[in-house]
Amino acid sequence: MEKREIVLSNGEVIKYLEQGQGEKTIILIHGNFSSSQHFSPFFERCPKDIKVLAPDLRGYGDSSYYRRISSLSDFAQDIYLFMKEKDIKKAFIVGWSLGGGVALELAAAHPKAVEKMVLINSTTHRGYPIFKKDKNGGFLVGQTYESPEALAKDPIQVVPLLEAQKNKNFDVMSYIFDKTIYTVKKPTKEQNELWINESLKQRNLIDADWALANLNMSDQHNFYNAGTQNINKIKCPILHTWGKKDIVVPEYMVLENVKALEKISKLVVYEDCGHSPLVDVPDQLTKNILEFINE
Repeated sequence: MEKREIVLSNGEVIKYLEQGQGEKTIILIHGNFSSSQHFSPFFERCPKDIKVLAPDLRGYGDSSYYRRISSLSDFAQDIYLFMKEKDIKKAFIVGWSLGGGVALELAAAHPKAVEKMVLINSTTHRGYPIFKKDKNGGFLVGQTYESPEALAKDPIQVVPLLEAQKNKNFDVMSYIFDKTIYTVKKPTKEQNELWINESLKQRNLIDADWALANLNMSDQHNFYNAGTQNINKIKCPILHTWGKKDIVVPEYMVLENVKALEKISKLVVYEDCGHSPLVDVPDQLTKNILEFINE
């Protein structure tokens, strides 16, 4: 599927995938180290009477990165501007991993633009913490980095991925995905080649990690900041999905989201699934999403 192009009012050039026509519109928001192409299993399974769009976030894939982001709300605003350019008044928003945090920020800032929301193995609304490490690589829980530049030197969570992307090292990135994302099933050779090459295009890793660590829509401190309490502004129905074998997003993160939004939430847990239901259980994930938006 060929990517299309659109220029946002803030000057960023967004590349995106689009398929189908119909009254319902789904917008897919990818996670970190990825792009719109990682949603190809959903595109293949989604009926063509639903319009589906998947943009490359700013700094990912083939989209521009003219202005650095400092928060996930910057990505959320890009999605809102994308909707305005495409003349989409309201959509079903699906966010995977980091994309879940973007979806939450979008629904809080622009509640009228979000019909329903699906969070796939999403980061918690209280952020994805990156703590300093001891000399053995152990996590020093509670000890935070002072700036994006300091975080960029984290030897465990940042440096290996940053070096792989800078050097366009396919083998290293593929190895990291194999050990952390594809812990249950493996993508085909063709899928892996496409997705890893898309991951290597990322230019904003440090800024994205900083934004994830600082995400805090709650009313409690998350070690990085005190929180905005914006989680209370979300009113749309939400489907949360999670794989029991996910070693990237632990269960507590998903349950924090469910608890904070319990009156409007439902949770689906996949037993034999890791961080990518799009690879491990694509048929079930697509079925759950379509049933939810059609309820």
